[in-house]
Amino acid sequence: MKTVVSVSLGSSEFDYELATTFMDQPFRLLRLGADGNLERAVALLDSVRGEADAIGLSMIHDHYQVGEEQLEHPDTARLEACVPDKPVTTGAGLRGILQEWAVRHTQAELGHFFDNARVLFLNGQAGYRIARALSEHTDNLFFADPYLDFGVPRLLTSLRQLEAYTSLTAGVIFRPVAVKLIEAVHKTPLYRMGEKLIQGSLHESVRDCHVIVGAIGDLGAFSEKELDGKTLITSRVTDSALDWLRSRKVAMVVDYSPWLEGRPVGVNVMEAMISAALSRTPEQLGTDDFLEVIQTLGIEPRILYPNGYRRVNRFAFVIHPLSQQYLTKTPPLDWIANVSPPTVMNLVEKAVAYAPPFIYSKVSGIRSPTGDEVEGWLITVGGTPKEIMAHGPEFTYSRLLAAARLAKKLGAQIMGLGAFTKVVGDAGITVAKRAPLPITTGNSYSASGALWAAHEAARKIGRVRIGKSGKMAGKAMVVGATGAIGSVCARLLAKAVDEIYLVAPEAAKLLALKESIELETPGASVQVAATTDRDLPDMDMIVTATSGAGKRILDIMNVKPGCVITDVARPLDIPAEDVAKRPDVLVIESGEIRLPGEVRMKDIGLPDGIAYACLAETIVLALDARFENFTLGRNIEWEKVREIYKLGLKHGMALAAVSGVNGVFTEDDFERVRALAAGAEEPVG
Repeated sequence: MKTVVSVSLGSSEFDYELATTFMDQPFRLLRLGADGNLERAVALLDSVRGEADAIGLSMIHDHYQVGEEQLEHPDTARLEACVPDKPVTTGAGLRGILQEWAVRHTQAELGHFFDNARVLFLNGQAGYRIARALSEHTDNLFFADPYLDFGVPRLLTSLRQLEAYTSLTAGVIFRPVAVKLIEAVHKTPLYRMGEKLIQGSLHESVRDCHVIVGAIGDLGAFSEKELDGKTLITSRVTDSALDWLRSRKVAMVVDYSPWLEGRPVGVNVMEAMISAALSRTPEQLGTDDFLEVIQTLGIEPRILYPNGYRRVNRFAFVIHPLSQQYLTKTPPLDWIANVSPPTVMNLVEKAVAYAPPFIYSKVSGIRSPTGDEVEGWLITVGGTPKEIMAHGPEFTYSRLLAAARLAKKLGAQIMGLGAFTKVVGDAGITVAKRAPLPITTGNSYSASGALWAAHEAARKIGRVRIGKSGKMAGKAMVVGATGAIGSVCARLLAKAVDEIYLVAPEAAKLLALKESIELETPGASVQVAATTDRDLPDMDMIVTATSGAGKRILDIMNVKPGCVITDVARPLDIPAEDVAKRPDVLVIESGEIRLPGEVRMKDIGLPDGIAYACLAETIVLALDARFENFTLGRNIEWEKVREIYKLGLKHGMALAAVSGVNGVFTEDDFERVRALAAGAEEPVG
C-alpha cells in the first residue's frame, strides 16, 4: 500500500485518514493541518518523511506561472526542500488543467454563462489559467492582487495588467527580505495577509461583480447582501462549505476539485497520488498522465446550486426622453424649465441629444418560476423623438453603440432598443452588426402584447363572440398591414379572427401578404384594400401599425360602436382628440406585461412590476439565456412573435393591463364602452 500525505497550512480540524484504490493500487491518504504555523508544517513534514511515498502541500502559495513569469514562493520552496528524497507537489500541473476545464465545461453546459460577466479574482496569480479561459468570453476581469500583496486599494483590470504587475513585482515580492518587510508593515504573516486586507476592503468590488474566483475561506468577511446571487469558482466544496454558501445566498458554485471516496480532495493530493502510482516526480508527469486519470476516474467540474437551481443573467435596455416635458422632470433641468423661457428649453433639448449615455436605473428582483433570474440596467440616451428624427441615422447609431459599450462593461449579455431608437435607420440591423453584444428591438413582443390586449379587451366588452378555440367570430382590420409589426399582426389575426381585412397603399405588397397568409393559414378569409374607407364601419377590431408619423389614418367617426382599436404605431396613429370623440369605442395604446418576481426599478411611467412589451422581450430573452439577435429590421417574423409569447408564459409573464392614451383602462371603462355600444343599437322612437 502506498501512502500519500497532505501537509496543509490550514486548520487541523479537517484532518482525515482514509484507504482507497487508485489506478488499481491500494492507497492510504493522510491529511495533517499546521494551523497556519509554518514551523509546525516543517515538523509535520519531518515526521511523515519516512512513511510517505509522495507528499502534497496545501493552503500555501503555489509556484505560479503568469505570462512569462514563474513565481517561486520562499515558504513553499522551504517546505519542498524539507523532503528532498520524495516527490513533493502543490498540484500545479493538474490544477491548471482542472481550472481551465471548469470554465469551458460551465460555458458549454449552461451556454453563454460567462459572456460579459464581471469577474473578481481574489488572487489573480493563483487563478491565471481561469482568467485566461474567461478572457475568451468577457473583458470584465478584475484582480485583487495589489490588495493581497501590498495593501494597495486598487484593482488590476485586465490580463495584460496582471502580467505586467507580476513582471514588475516578481523580483521582490517573494524574496525573504521583501516578505519580512511586508509582514512587518502589516503586522500579519504574509499567508494571512489576504484575509486581513479583504476584511477591510473589496466590499464594493464584490457587490458589483457577478463571478468570484477564490478560496471559500477568503469570503468570510462578506455579507449575505454582497454575495447574494453570485457565482463562485473554487475548489474542495464540502457539505459544511456548501451550507455556509447557502446561508450567504450564493447562487451557483463551480468546484474544480477531484473527488475520492465521496469527498473532495485537494488537487495536490491527487497529483501526489499520480506521482506515487507512476513512480515519477511531479516534474516528470505530462499532460497525457493527467488526461488518463481524469478520464479513467470520470473527474469533471461540479456545478452546484446551494439553494436549488438559480441562474442570474443580465440585460440592458435603451430608453430616451419621449418629449421635452420628460426633460423637465429631471434635476437640474426641472429648475431650468421653471426659471427660463421656452427658447432655453429648446436649446437644452438640442444639447441633451449629444450627451453620452448614462444609467437611469438598475433593475433587479425579476424571478422566473423556472429558477432563472435577471438583473439589468435601463440606459438613457438623450435625444427626444424630435431630435432623433432631425438627425441622420448615424447620429443615433453612434449613441446606441456607446450605450452598447456601456452595457457590455456593466456585464449585460443582451441589449434591447426602446421607443424611437428601434425605428431609426434599418431598425436595429446596423446597430446589431456593430455592437459588442446581441441586440433586439422588442417588436415581436410588442405585436404579441398588443394583440393579447386587444383579445382581452374584446372579451371584456363582450360585443363579439369568442369560441371555445379562442377564435373571434367577427371582422378585423389591419391598417399598415405591409409594415413590420402590421404584417405580423395580420398573420396572427388570420389565425384568431373569422375575417381579416388588410389595408396599405402598396398594392403588390398587399397581394403578396394575402397570398402568404392564405398559404400559412388554410381557410383564412383575407380581403385587401388601399384605404380604410370602404370596410371601416363593419369592423369589430382594428389594428393600426403605420409609420404615418401624425398623419390621419382613419376617420374614427365611421367606426362601429363597441369596436376595439389597437394602436401599435409610434407615434400613435389615433390622436388623443380623436379618441375623446368616441367614448363608445375602446382605443388601446399597448398591452403592458407584468414581470415575475419582486421587481425593483425606477419609475418608467407604469405601475410597479409592469413593463412595456419591448422591454419585456429583452427580459424574456435574458431569462431564457437566448443571447442572440432576436427581433431586427422591419420584416418581423410571425414565428418569433409566437415564440416570444410562449417563452413569456414559460417565465411567468402575464398581461398586466390594457392601456389607452389616458392610462390603464379600468373595469368602469370597459363597462362604459359596453353600455354605450348597446345603447347605440337601440331603435330610435
